[in-house]
Amino acid sequence: MPELPEVETVMRGMRAALEGQTISRVELRRADLRWPIPPELPGVLTGATILSLKRRGKYILIRVSGDQSVLLHLGMTGRVRLEPLDNRDALPHEHVIIETDSGIRLGLIDPRRFGALGLVPTIEEENHPLLAEIGAEPLDKSFNAKRLTKILAGRKTSVKTALLDQRLIAGLGNIYVCEALFRAEIHPERPVGSLSPKAIAALAEIIPEVLNEAIAAGGSSLRDYVDAEGNKGGFQELHQVYGREGEPCPVCPGPPACFGIRRITQSARSSFYCPRRQLPVSLDETGA
Repeated sequence: MPELPEVETVMRGMRAALEGQTISRVELRRADLRWPIPPELPGVLTGATILSLKRRGKYILIRVSGDQSVLLHLGMTGRVRLEPLDNRDALPHEHVIIETDSGIRLGLIDPRRFGALGLVPTIEEENHPLLAEIGAEPLDKSFNAKRLTKILAGRKTSVKTALLDQRLIAGLGNIYVCEALFRAEIHPERPVGSLSPKAIAALAEIIPEVLNEAIAAGGSSLRDYVDAEGNKGGFQELHQVYGREGEPCPVCPGPPACFGIRRITQSARSSFYCPRRQLPVSLDETGA
């Protein structure tokens, strides 16, 4: 499933192409994705102007005139296709088509149909059932050590489980949590309560750092992900631990047999880490 950097990259591509455009035609080629698509969507959007786009967690919000917002989630295999209007050939699994009067065609492709497309009054965005319980945005300026300490306070889970909880922090997924924990030298199974203030401060700094690097690289393309122009991301080439089981640690010396990247399973997800760099408990609880 696309994580925050991939969704942010798609949103920025859509913003650059669509902001200020007027929608001339909307075609629903099926009635539902994960949930029913509002049948009134074509009527609401046709003739409307696209005012702005933003990301909230792993969702994209397209704000249009008439005080309405389109809520888009890419699901596991969804992607957005942006191209000139003169290319009218629908691709397989292209379920929604939006055209603008300036000649831009947007297609929503979702082979497994785990994505979502909905409508919400713009003023009610944060109250939408899919958004109301989403946690802090890790790229906001307010995301700092103090905020993260408050978010994690009283949690009884492992640090990785906590960081993946969308009710606590919005948009973080498996790839970027593994990468952030590696840089912070924190074992993914460490209990949240064992983290020192120094460790939490390191995470608060490293998480946005990893996300911004991934966005700059266009996200990570492991299977289906491409951006709105059809380009693959490049951050998978920069992964230090994710998907690198058995390879040498990029930081620690020694052969892979001794100190290579290892994989464990947590809540049915793979966690990748370096057993030498990321210890199950801190050697100095007053440090990291």
